[in-house]
Amino acid sequence: MKKERNALNFVAIDFETANEKRHSACAVGLVVANEHEIIDEYYSLINPLTGFCSFNTYIHGISEEDVIDAPTFAELWPTLQPYLMNNLVIAHNASFDMSVIRNTLDFFKLPYPIMDYLCTVKISQQIWPELENHKLNTLAAHHGILFEHHHALEDARVAAKVLMKAMEDSGTETVGDFINQSNLKEGKIFERGYTPPKSRRQKTSRKIYLK
Repeated sequence: MKKERNALNFVAIDFETANEKRHSACAVGLVVANEHEIIDEYYSLINPLTGFCSFNTYIHGISEEDVIDAPTFAELWPTLQPYLMNNLVIAHNASFDMSVIRNTLDFFKLPYPIMDYLCTVKISQQIWPELENHKLNTLAAHHGILFEHHHALEDARVAAKVLMKAMEDSGTETVGDFINQSNLKEGKIFERGYTPPKSRRQKTSRKIYLK
């Protein structure tokens, strides 16, 4: 029987990668929150079992030496999966983080979780269209949030706060109410496939991507 999703909580996630490969996650941050507060946080370095690109290290500051003793994604997955399975997951530029999840699970031949997800870029574009752009650091500055950019936990925390601010500014009390009011349709990940999030206002053909 499918576990019922917690209607009050959501999970923000962020990955940093060692190089351009989407299965090269070298850090993950997770934040569990509701419309009022952050409830739980989790952070870990990840040994990607591959080399580091100097550009990526320049961006996030993580090097090959930092992850020598870190768990691999496969070793970490039993800890990460309960955060994601049957939950609403959010990420800033969610297509990147969701592709990291899918590609890394493919790499280790692990099954996909069943989960819904939303992108805080799309959310912020709807709620604050007047902003110059909707990058994470722009949103943080707009809302007076101080953080260390490109640290997986700090980025996940800002994404969670962005959704909380969006709910506050839209006058909604639950995530479900916010999704309905914003006419957002969650993306989904399911075994061997996914659908991207979109606006219900847009009349687009339904696409399902299968492995």
